[in-house]
This record gives sequence, C-alpha cells and structure tokens, in this order.
Amino acid sequence: MDSQIHKIHQQLVNQDITCTALVQSKLDALKPNTNHTVNALLEEKALELAAKVDAKIANGETIGLLEGIPFGIKDVYMVQGTLTTASSELLKNYKSAYTATAIQKLLDAGAIPLVKENCDSFGHGSSSENTIFGAVKNAINPDLVGGGSSGGSAVNVAKDYTVFSIGGDTGGSIRQPAGYNNVYGLKPTYGRVSRYGLMAYASSTDCVGPIAKSIEDIRIVLNVMSGKDVKDQTTYASAEITPEAIKSSDTIKTVGYFKNFIESDAIDSEIKADFLAAIEKIKAKGIAVKALDFFESNTLVSTYYTLAMAETASNLSRLDGTNYGNRIEAENLKETYAVTRSENFSEETKRRIVGGNQVLSQGFSDEIYLKGLNLRDQISENFEKDFNEVDIILSPVTPSTPPKIGDSLKDPLAMYLSDAYTVGFSLGQLPTLTVPQGTATGLQITAAKNNDELVLKFANFLKDTI
Repeated sequence: MDSQIHKIHQQLVNQDITCTALVQSKLDALKPNTNHTVNALLEEKALELAAKVDAKIANGETIGLLEGIPFGIKDVYMVQGTLTTASSELLKNYKSAYTATAIQKLLDAGAIPLVKENCDSFGHGSSSENTIFGAVKNAINPDLVGGGSSGGSAVNVAKDYTVFSIGGDTGGSIRQPAGYNNVYGLKPTYGRVSRYGLMAYASSTDCVGPIAKSIEDIRIVLNVMSGKDVKDQTTYASAEITPEAIKSSDTIKTVGYFKNFIESDAIDSEIKADFLAAIEKIKAKGIAVKALDFFESNTLVSTYYTLAMAETASNLSRLDGTNYGNRIEAENLKETYAVTRSENFSEETKRRIVGGNQVLSQGFSDEIYLKGLNLRDQISENFEKDFNEVDIILSPVTPSTPPKIGDSLKDPLAMYLSDAYTVGFSLGQLPTLTVPQGTATGLQITAAKNNDELVLKFANFLKDTI
C-alpha cells in the first residue's frame, strides 16, 4: 500500500477534505470498539487540534507532512492530562503529569492523537488478553487474538481507525501483533528513540516504534521520533533516513537465516514452506543466501524471560499504591502494600514479578541472573559474527498462526514460546521490521545495530519481490 500520510497530506492541502471531518470520521469508527482496541478516546483534544489545522489551511499557511494526521498511542505512554492505565486495575484512574518524548515530538510535528490503545497490562503478554478492557480481537478474524502486547495499536492500523500507531516492543510486542494483523511494525535499534515517558517493562530491551500500512509511513514517523534525549541517557543522535536512501537494495549482497528456526519441530508446516519459498525468490534475484547457526529457541526464550522478569520485578516495585495507583487499605502498612499489589496486578504480571524476585533472590542470582547476562553477551557476539558474513537476517515473525482467544491464558508456557523468533533480536538490541508478506504472519527483517536504514531498504526490495 502507498503512503497514507502523503495521501492525506495532499488531500488536506488541496482542501478535498477538512481535518475536522477526517478526525471525526476516525473517532466515529473507533467508538463502537467491537475489537476492544480503545482504552480512552482523546476526542476533545483531537477536534481542537484539527480545527487549528483547518484554520491554517484556510489562511493559506503551509502545513507540515504530519500536520493533521490522526494517530493512536499504546496505553503505556505518558500524555499529559490523559488517563494512562497500562490496561491495569492498579492505574485505571491514573492521569499523566507529563508527555513522553517520542509522543511530544509527534505532537510538535502536528500529528493528532486520537486514542489510548488497549494492550497487555504493563506489556506483559503475547496476546493482548491480559487487560481490564477486554481481549483485543484480531482485525482479520475476530475469533483470534490481536497479538501482544501492542495488539490494540496493530488492530487500529489494520482497520484504518488510525493512520499509524505508536507501540512498544520489548520481546516482540510490536512485531508479533503487526504480523498477526498484516501490517508493518518496526522495533528500531535500542536507543534510537527515547524511552522517556514509556512505562518501563524491561528497561534493557524496551523500544518505542511505529506500526503503519506502508514502509514510507514507518520511515516518516521513525525520523520524527528519533534522536538524542537528555532525559534518556541510552539515546544517541541518528541521521535522517531519506526516501532516496531506501529505494535501491544494490548494496545488499547476502541474506542469512537461522536454520534451527526453520528445522524446528515447533514451526507450522505452512509457515516453513512459505518461508523457504520466499528464500528461493530472493535467490532468483541474484542475492546469495546463507544458512546460519544460532542458539536454540528454548535458550533464547529462557534467557529473555530470565532478564525481563528480573527487570519487571525491579521496575514495578514502585507501584505499591503509595505514590501511584489504586490503594487498598489494610490493617497495617505492610498488609496494605500486599493487598494493593495482590488485588490490582493481573495474574500474568504477578507471575512475572514472582519469577523476577526468584531470579534476583540471594542464593539464586549468581546461578540464574548472572548466567542470563552471560548468555545475552554470547547472543550479541553471535550476531556481530553473523553480520560479518551477511547483510540482512530474514526469519518468520512467529512459528505459528494466531491462537484463538482464551487459549493463551490456559497455557502461559505456550504463550512465551510464541515469542521464540522475536526475543533473540531484542536481546541483541537490533533493528527489526515485520513486513506483511511471505508467511501467514509475515517476515522479519533484521540488520546490525544502527542499520535501521538497511532494514527499510530490504523491505522495499521484498515488497517488489514476493
């Protein structure tokens, strides 16, 4: 699909549509909420901003490319004065006191926020069922999950309720729901976009990224959000990615894939066959393809969840009802903390906190946590070695198709394993893009650190090849 941002921008400039009518139509589409994608509509603010855009156009003033473009925000981002619930009982009445850096940059560019979007509570899940707002229903088949944790964001884009949405990706939380709903979803290189104002899940892998229907829209939004931020010391300055830079894939000579992903017994036979067919089409274009050795999926998943749960236990320790959230009084302070956390956290969040505290507890941290850190270093070294041999790594996004609503809740281990093909790239802090082609849940394109441009370049190549 062509860029929706360019198309709408031209319609606004030509006065074929008004921004107010555009925003109102999107809000009207969101209100029925039959896919459970909406936690809160930002109706008053959106219409106020739309009227300002219409006034500028009527006065003959120039508007920027993102000015007047409606977008959605996963409900884990601070937007001053709005409810920011993380889809949790604990924060269901919490209002942000400030705005996240990435969102503020979009607001400064004139984009119009429509909706805070449903997701797994605190990002904990792979199905967007762990939420107090009802399980997110898949955009293609409402009997299936929307994917997690940015399920509401992916479904809103797929259904055209928003032009683009901002998700958050820790272990695949943008890429997996993008694959389940046939849209593009990018996890940029860790640190390219500021995490300031994003509720922390696992700080060493949390990334801010866009979901959209075209590569060009992903590029536009990524450029606006990128850059060094004094409020996030992990950020770095990055050059703008131009449209010309991603047109040609001539510099890409070799593509790699992990053979253990494809030879695994866990992969769906149709996804495997479609992936291998895509590889043959790439070879036919004269690009060399190399099978690579990598860590077993079980090792990747266990390493990721060991570290992610440890960071979750640490990050959520502040949420005890004293400074944030819904406090439940008990007989004494210790009991108040216990009851507040027990009654307000979801079962999945409690499972991760308990697991994280076990990982970090005295007597276990050396055996489990330090071993996890060591494995993460080995995984990163493996990636560095691979990218000396290949330009791009291609993989399926998921080993299987989306489960039915309810199935993931019955089997948390199966839910963790659905992340088997995404978590490794998170541990490596690499740029990775889901494209809605090649398999039923798309393909995943990964490049070396800071090579986000190369990822978009190869996505354009695949768009014309598969």
